[in-house]
Amino acid sequence: MATASETCALCGELESVAVRERGAQLLNNPRLNKGTAFTAEERDELGIEGLLPPHIATLEEQIERAYGAFRSKADPLEQHIYLRSLQDRNETLFYAALQAHLDEFMPIIYTPTVARAVEEFSHIFRAARGIYLSPDNIDEVDQVLANASGHDIAIIVATDNEGILGIGDMGVGGMGIPIGKLALYTAAGGICPARTLPICLDVGTDNQALIDDPLYLGYSAPRLSDEEYYPFLDKFVTAVQRRFPDAILQWEDFSRDRAFEVLRRYVDRHPSFNDDIQGTAAMVHAATLGALRLTGQRYRDQVFAVLGAGAAGTGIAQTTAEALMKDGLSETEAWSRIYVLDSRGLVLKNRPGLDAYKVPLACDPAEVSNWALAGDTITLLDVIRNARPTVLYGLSGRPGTITADHVGAMVEYCPRPIIFPMSNPTANCEATPSDLLAWSGGRAIIATGSPFAPVTYQGREYRFSQANNVAIFPGVGVGALLARAQAVTPGMLSAAAEALHALTEPDDYRQGLVLPPTRDLREVAGNVAAAVAERAWAEGVARAARPEAELGEVIRRQMYVPRYRRLVPG
Repeated sequence: MATASETCALCGELESVAVRERGAQLLNNPRLNKGTAFTAEERDELGIEGLLPPHIATLEEQIERAYGAFRSKADPLEQHIYLRSLQDRNETLFYAALQAHLDEFMPIIYTPTVARAVEEFSHIFRAARGIYLSPDNIDEVDQVLANASGHDIAIIVATDNEGILGIGDMGVGGMGIPIGKLALYTAAGGICPARTLPICLDVGTDNQALIDDPLYLGYSAPRLSDEEYYPFLDKFVTAVQRRFPDAILQWEDFSRDRAFEVLRRYVDRHPSFNDDIQGTAAMVHAATLGALRLTGQRYRDQVFAVLGAGAAGTGIAQTTAEALMKDGLSETEAWSRIYVLDSRGLVLKNRPGLDAYKVPLACDPAEVSNWALAGDTITLLDVIRNARPTVLYGLSGRPGTITADHVGAMVEYCPRPIIFPMSNPTANCEATPSDLLAWSGGRAIIATGSPFAPVTYQGREYRFSQANNVAIFPGVGVGALLARAQAVTPGMLSAAAEALHALTEPDDYRQGLVLPPTRDLREVAGNVAAAVAERAWAEGVARAARPEAELGEVIRRQMYVPRYRRLVPG
């Protein structure tokens, strides 16, 4: 037996934990609170007799009651508020219920509902969770991090709130993203919630509607300029290195203008990765491998159109080039198969004022000099008619940007076009699966960023893989943590994608899926983590000794299981 201050009361093999809290203080601690499941002995010994109804409930009964309360709320935002309140009241029950109803809860605690929660953050705020750093306290960052409730932090998800999903600058409300992501780190990756830390880097907002809102809870000033912003981040990363040197740092929802620079600055200073750039790219790579399994073709035989040149689109273009080179093409040949478009059309190397991060993926004007064009701007339809892409990725963040004309043009030359409308939330999806099926005559192979229900077309039911990063980032974090990787390398991300692809079963393909469904996210995360850790050792970036036991078994043994321990006075 150990005290709660020495050992996490939520994880490990301990059957009993000594606690110092008593009475209402204990009931108000979400990591120790059992609610109606406190036993008669605990109620007597810990000073909570009479503070609870007399019935002693099991965890299973509590899950049933929580699920009933969840179902009683018709509005997804109200369901989100309920689940977040449950998390802030009783973490064990929250995670037990989340695991029991993962398919139903995941779209509520994360995309697409989290987008609404982020927008309404200051109006629905209930309880504190995580760390908020702003210009007002960044100079005391070491003390602020010391205030974090966990002492053995393993995974940090940090956002500066500027590029939230497809809705942009949400100020302090962006904190909903790290909270949601870390809930999935626990549900899928088995990281003990006490070892996770969401961090909001509140460097201001350029969303004037937030500043004008009298209830806004964030730092009410314009965003820091680069001259102030990067010193702010330097102080943050340096403090993380001092206090949590082995923690994996996941950057989340930075603007495209800063996401690449932040990754470049810190990727070699602290084990970290950007989920929007690298996680999404790995996810789409895995889905593409599955789609090519359905078509019976190779990567090197494809031509790719990437609609959207933000963080995700750029990351996907880079990963696609790497996959083409791995399949035998030269770097020049690989990039000649990739056409990236932004709001101004095809990205060309001779465009005036071209952003630096777009230069590597820009198309040589000589390649398009003989194209037949409908106007002065090279549009997606121009790219389809001239370059004849077989794969189309939608990452524009704008609904309706993939149309019947685009799909109709693709099916003229491509028997099975691969089309992935990836933008989140659902309202921003470039095209719905039902439309893509209708426009392609049922021939398109489809995966989406947000969840979509099955569609019946011409008497056949079609299902669609959700290319959700939850199948990638928990495994990347857990694998890097197991190996104590000094960096999260491109090879580790590639290993994650390949491991995910390997889990897709023949029956999945028969249903038209290109990824393993979320039937067992822990199995997925465990396999991905093992592959990531193995690659870390192979590349020489692991600082931990490799376990003698099989890696998958080591990972499964360490996974957090939500259950109640006996609490005794300490």
